[in-house]
Amino acid sequence: MKNKIIAGVAVLLLGFLLGGISYFFLEKFTDRQKQYIPYKEPLAATQIIETSRSFAGIANAISPSVVNISTTKVRQKGSAPFFDDPFFDFFNPFRDFRAPKKWKEQSLGSGVIVSGDGYIITNNHVVEQADEIRVTLLDKRAFDARIIGADPKSDVAIVKIGAKDLQAIRWGDSDKLRVGEFVLAIGNPYRLSHTVTMGIISAVGRANVGIADYEDFIQTDAAINPGNSGGPLVNIKGELIGINTAIFSRSGGYQGIGFAVPSNMARLVMDQLIRDGKVTRGWLGVSIQELTPELSRKFGLKKSKGALVGDVVGGGPAEKAGIKSGDIILEFNGKKVKNVGNLRNMASECKVGSKVSITIFRDGTESSRSVVISELPIETARMVQETQPGESTFEELTGFIVIELSEESARQLGLNKNEKGVVVLRVEPGSSAD
Repeated sequence: MKNKIIAGVAVLLLGFLLGGISYFFLEKFTDRQKQYIPYKEPLAATQIIETSRSFAGIANAISPSVVNISTTKVRQKGSAPFFDDPFFDFFNPFRDFRAPKKWKEQSLGSGVIVSGDGYIITNNHVVEQADEIRVTLLDKRAFDARIIGADPKSDVAIVKIGAKDLQAIRWGDSDKLRVGEFVLAIGNPYRLSHTVTMGIISAVGRANVGIADYEDFIQTDAAINPGNSGGPLVNIKGELIGINTAIFSRSGGYQGIGFAVPSNMARLVMDQLIRDGKVTRGWLGVSIQELTPELSRKFGLKKSKGALVGDVVGGGPAEKAGIKSGDIILEFNGKKVKNVGNLRNMASECKVGSKVSITIFRDGTESSRSVVISELPIETARMVQETQPGESTFEELTGFIVIELSEESARQLGLNKNEKGVVVLRVEPGSSAD
C-alpha cells in the first residue's frame, strides 16, 4: 500500500515537471512566431496616408507662388492750418502737443505670382492707397512693388516686382467647379506666413454679398482670416481657381464662410489691367430685376430662372436688337441666366463690339435676338458704383422695387394696354412698404 502511494506521488510530480517543461518551450516558440508575423496596415489607413501625402504635395508645390504683401499708408491729421497757430492755444489749453500730425499705418495681405517676370495678382483693398508696397517671397527675399493696375469693381489688383525666373501658379477653370470639391487656401493670416487650410467649395455664383460691384464669388469653408486676402484658392490639381477676398464674420475671425473671386473673372481683369491699365466692360443697355416665383407665374413661366427687363436705354444695344421692357432674358450666348448678377457679369465680361445671342421670353413664346455689345458708359459705371444694391435715392420709397407698366407687361398681366402706373416687383420684409 505504501509503495502504491509513493508511486502515485512520483507520477504526479513527473506530470507537473513534464507540464512545466512543455509550457516553457511552447511559450518560447509562440513568442518567436509572434516576432516574425509581418504587420499589415489596414486598407483605410493606407488611403488616408495617400490622401494626406497628396495634400502635402499640393501645398509644397504651390507655396513658392504665394507671397506676403505688406503695405504702408501715410495718414495725416485733418486740421486747418489757420488753427495750428499758437495764438489759438489759448482757446484750446488741453491740446495734445505730443500727438503726431502724420503717422504710418501698416497692413498685411497675400498675393499670387502669375508670371515668371514678377507679375502678382492680389486684392485691390490690399494695396489701395498704399504709399509703399513690400513683397516677400517664400525664400525670404523681399522686393519693392509697384501697382500696374487696379479694379475696385471686382476687387482685383496687379502689382509687379523686379525679379526673374519666379515660379508662377497654374490657372484653373472656375466655370467647371462643383459644390463639394476639396480646395486649399494659402496666405498670411495674422502675419503667419504661408499658412495652408483645407475645406470644400460650399457654393458658387454668390452675388449681392455687398463686397464689390461685380460679384460671382466662390464660397468656401476653408479657414480664411485677416491677412489671407489676395491669396490663392486652389483645387486638388494645384490650379488657381479663386482669389481669396473676404469672410463673413461677427467676430472678425474665421466662422466657416469665406469668399473668393473666381479665377476666370480674375484672369479677364488681370489681362486688361496688364495690357491697358484699365478694365473695359460690356454693356447691354437695360435695367434688370430678379424674377420671383410670383412674377414667373404671372408671365407664364414654369421656373423662376432668368432676369426681367425693367427698362431699356434709348439707343442702347438692347433697344437696337428689339428687346423691350417686360421681356424676360432666359439665355445669354448659349448659357442659362440664373439671376440678375449672373447676367450682369456675363454681359460685362463680353468684348466690346462682339455679337451675342440672347433668348427672351415674351407673350408666352421664346425668341432669339442678336445684340452687339457696347462699352459701359462712364456715367452709368459711376452711378452703379455710387449706388450700392439696396440703396435708394428717395427715402420715402424704400422697401420695395417697381418698374414702369409698359404695354407688353400690361398685356402679360391681363390689363388694358392703355393702363398707366408701375408694377411692384419686390417688397422688403419688415419694411414700411410691407
